[in-house]
Amino acid sequence: MPLFRMQEDNLAEIERTDFSAARVRERQDLQRHLRDQIQVLERDLYVNIEEFGKWQEGNSRIDLLAVDRNANLVVIELNRTEHGGHIELQAIRYEAMVSNMTFEQAVLAHGEYLASRDISSDSEQLILEFLGWDEANEEDFAPEVRILLVSGDFSRELTTSVLWLNEKGLDIRCIRLRPHKLDDELVLQVEQVLPLPEAQDYIIGVREKQRSEAKSRSRDLTRFDVLIK
Repeated sequence: MPLFRMQEDNLAEIERTDFSAARVRERQDLQRHLRDQIQVLERDLYVNIEEFGKWQEGNSRIDLLAVDRNANLVVIELNRTEHGGHIELQAIRYEAMVSNMTFEQAVLAHGEYLASRDISSDSEQLILEFLGWDEANEEDFAPEVRILLVSGDFSRELTTSVLWLNEKGLDIRCIRLRPHKLDDELVLQVEQVLPLPEAQDYIIGVREKQRSEAKSRSRDLTRFDVLIK
């Protein structure tokens, strides 16, 4: 959807651009801003760590790993292109890799993240305060892992894959970031395109029913272990 500036006599369309033309870099600019203002993407998220990649195997890194108010882990993958590339495939691998993360490991990872930014705060206390918990509760931590795909836009191939994966019970959301030029400023339009906000409550209800029916089965299907020392 285009953006318009309401003027006295008309509606003037605000010029669209892209991140490349605006010289916005993916990690140094986009990721840095979103890391510090994660609520731009979704309310009630808390960034646990940036560039996380402590696996027994492989050297891939999650752009941002967050937790939500329900203590779910949230894998956030960024792409500044107009098609999104294949970030859904990458994010699914990351989802499997962090599915075994414990509360203790999350606290250690957050401590490393805070130290890397020269923030002298108690990592465990910060997470507990965000979750509204009085004390650590391993049993209720990370019952699910969600995915947020963030890109300048998404190809039909990618959105078709995400729709199918959501039908199969995964929680994957696509958030589109569209930059616009307004005089000498860069304006960012943030919009969740999948699932449609109007249908999200229904989809969540269906997914919870499916999970309830499959509750007796183990959710641990990954061969990866998180290593944090």
